[in-house]
Amino acid sequence: MYNDMVTLQTMDTIFYEAQRQGRISFYLTTSGEEAINIASAAAIKNDDFVVPQYREPGVLLWRGFSMQEFANQCFGNKADYGKGRQMPIHYGSNKHNYFTVSSTIATQLPHAVGAAYALKMDRKDACAVTYFGDGGTSEGDFHAALNFSAVTEAPVIFICRNNGWAISTPISDQFRSDGAVVKGRAYGVRSIRVDGNDALAIYSAVHAAREMAIGEGRPILIEALTYRVGHHTTSDDSTKYRPVDEIEWWRTTQDPVTRFRKWIESNGWWNGDIESELRSSVRKQILHALQEAEKAEKPPISDLFTDVYDVSPSNLREQEHSLRETIKKHPQDYPSNVPI
Repeated sequence: MYNDMVTLQTMDTIFYEAQRQGRISFYLTTSGEEAINIASAAAIKNDDFVVPQYREPGVLLWRGFSMQEFANQCFGNKADYGKGRQMPIHYGSNKHNYFTVSSTIATQLPHAVGAAYALKMDRKDACAVTYFGDGGTSEGDFHAALNFSAVTEAPVIFICRNNGWAISTPISDQFRSDGAVVKGRAYGVRSIRVDGNDALAIYSAVHAAREMAIGEGRPILIEALTYRVGHHTTSDDSTKYRPVDEIEWWRTTQDPVTRFRKWIESNGWWNGDIESELRSSVRKQILHALQEAEKAEKPPISDLFTDVYDVSPSNLREQEHSLRETIKKHPQDYPSNVPI
């Protein structure tokens, strides 16, 4: 778990810097939320469906998604499973039972309930796990999903990362209830609140939730209290709406990676030499993956028009023709590394 928490933290740092260098178009980090990512992933099985938001790449990392696969998606190259049609960090992998990320807030929650209900009808020994932020609880889809799950007794685990901010909106401006946990109880969903920066607390809660969800045929809501240390995305400057001192306090005193390291060191399982070796090795792997992804060929223009219809309709064919003609007339306005 600690290896993957460090890997996730390092990947975020390097990819964030790559965006600032203009090498990728967009990025967001999981800074301060590494424990929720990795510990929850460790507590579930690979057969469980994961229906993520956009701040759970650590779950995919735990399941075996490689640094090269992460980099390919962020650069939108030919090896990207989404064929370059998604924004960076919108990962997805059929092989890892990880549904493709969607930017729209909370739309994944009813989908997760539907997936869980399907698992139940097929008598599978598995559940669906879905993630969302505190802002997601202000969306109608959250309420529809909780009611849907309670009525159908679907084996789904809702994990709310209550990190205090829905972009620039603090929780005090979102709702007057006592967090998200009471909302689950109101719908008849067994709910618990845990310290989201304590990897062991997250692991314990999610492990128990999975047993209940599958064994008892019921939905579970876990509210993990944490803090988004990084900016919402690379398009955001969070110092405009929250004090720098507040960010630094969480970064220095409540960092989940540091907290978990202290615990494994106290048990004699870790030391400074192993730490240095791990961070050096991980950094080299990520930099290599980034460089390879950056050099790779982009998907062809034709991929923009495929995978929706079995037979492309006339309007799409016309659009593709129009795009190709425009690129020929104004090649200076289009990337030269995209195959026509």
